[in-house]
Amino acid sequence: MQARMKQPALVVPEAMQALIALGQAARKTGLAQQTATLVHLRASQINGCSFCVDMHARELKVAGMTDEGIFAVAAWRETPYFSEAERAALALTEAVTRIADRPDPVSDAVWNEAAKHFGEAHLAALLIEIGAINLWNRLNVATHQPVQKRSVKAAAA
Repeated sequence: MQARMKQPALVVPEAMQALIALGQAARKTGLAQQTATLVHLRASQINGCSFCVDMHARELKVAGMTDEGIFAVAAWRETPYFSEAERAALALTEAVTRIADRPDPVSDAVWNEAAKHFGEAHLAALLIEIGAINLWNRLNVATHQPVQKRSVKAAAA
């Protein structure tokens, strides 16, 4: 695949700075990095963003997640690899990412399960992470950003 243009956040440097600052602000809450990265991977799978699917799967691998866990993110409901908190975060991710698919996209059941596992600051960070990755996905998909060929070892550097 050939990119239609440079990544828009690189074309508008102030946008890149703002997106980086948004991610940094969410991380300052102490939300587990693995949870944030799982959210990024799941939303990217739903949105068909190959660039982000590749990047976040590699990040999970470098962080020590098993191949089985990474391979199972799209089928998280039927696998034993995720904690109850991670499952709640993945359910919230799917609901928020697919916001136009149903009249009440984030049901009380999904919300209450997430709130059971995450305090207000972490829940806020989780929503910011979900919103941010959806924006990155849309920028990348619209402009056909290609997957960067690299090894897992290179991603760790």
